[in-house]
Amino acid sequence: MRPLDRVDTANSEYLARMSHELRTPLNAILGFAQLLELEELGDEQNENLQFILSAARHLLRLINEVLDITEIEAGRLPLSLEPVPVAEVVAETVSLIRPLADQHQVLLVSPPQECQVHVLGDRQRLKQILLNLLSNAVKYNRQGGSVQLGCGPVGEGRQRIEVVDSGPGIAPEAMDQLFVPFERLGSEQTGVEGAGLGLPLSRRLAEAMGGTLEVASTLGQGSSFQVELPLAESPVERAERQQELAELAPAQAAPEPESALTVLYIEDNLSNLQLVERVLNRRPGVRLISAMRPQLGLELAAEHDPDLILLDLHLPDMPGQEVLRRLQAEPRTAQVPVVILSADARPALITELLGKGVRAFLTKPLDVKELLELLDSVAAERREHPSQLGAGG
Repeated sequence: MRPLDRVDTANSEYLARMSHELRTPLNAILGFAQLLELEELGDEQNENLQFILSAARHLLRLINEVLDITEIEAGRLPLSLEPVPVAEVVAETVSLIRPLADQHQVLLVSPPQECQVHVLGDRQRLKQILLNLLSNAVKYNRQGGSVQLGCGPVGEGRQRIEVVDSGPGIAPEAMDQLFVPFERLGSEQTGVEGAGLGLPLSRRLAEAMGGTLEVASTLGQGSSFQVELPLAESPVERAERQQELAELAPAQAAPEPESALTVLYIEDNLSNLQLVERVLNRRPGVRLISAMRPQLGLELAAEHDPDLILLDLHLPDMPGQEVLRRLQAEPRTAQVPVVILSADARPALITELLGKGVRAFLTKPLDVKELLELLDSVAAERREHPSQLGAGG
């Protein structure tokens, strides 16, 4: 191991320990404070309690942001890069920020139709960036001001997502400090709470996804923050194009199982679900069951005895690796072949999961032919050894 690698490993281990050591007392502080919140307290006591909760939550956000920045710089932040529907993510973030905008009496303008595109990125991290930009645009605005979110192509296969505010703007001499961690420009005048990590983290996240985050500002008129990411073909469009190419090729008889083959797909991205559904429609004897939550997926797996489980790794509430472990630990699902579908194509991760018994690791963007061949293989095995696979219903 090279000296720099040893330093990175030591830093990562130190941060993991620091995270644990800081989160443990914070868990007690936040937990017991929330219990107190349920009690009937006097006005002064309740006000004191809210100060404790606010400070503890602020510290927790600070820990998370410091760790994220460090993981990005060390190249260890896990990202699930896939086609992300911009309009959906924008709608989610706008709905989350709207109460804050109403509180500050700032008009939040709905995004235009130009956002109906896909970009290559990590859905949760893009949402994190937009939430940060929109919350800043609201908090650093003027009363009666506005925040507008727009989209548009910028050439070379890239898409811009822009957040424009009507706030006080940023002085030219302060622009260089805007993305420096812990620099909070003008915070002493505004009284806005924060640690000065949101913009530095957002820029690093954008760059980690192959994009950029830039700013333009006019003092006294407002600021514009622009995120640029590579454009991506939507999963459904890609499937349709591949289907058209397949139809142009010489027709081949698709093997069909003697009875319905049941496939369970555990995936929280609707576009990916639609893509796999269209792919599996090319095999008439296949029945697809989908679950957008990991716990529901586990329950459906035990209930329906699927012949094959397709599993995403980046899931809400429970990592895909934990879903895999539980599937393998449950006698009813332990023998069902599991195939990973993920954009996280790190060689070490693929080797690790194959070593844990997954049938295959398919990377996103999905190779439709590869999935169909895998499905045909499972169907053939089921015909030859019906007792070794799920009952299919």
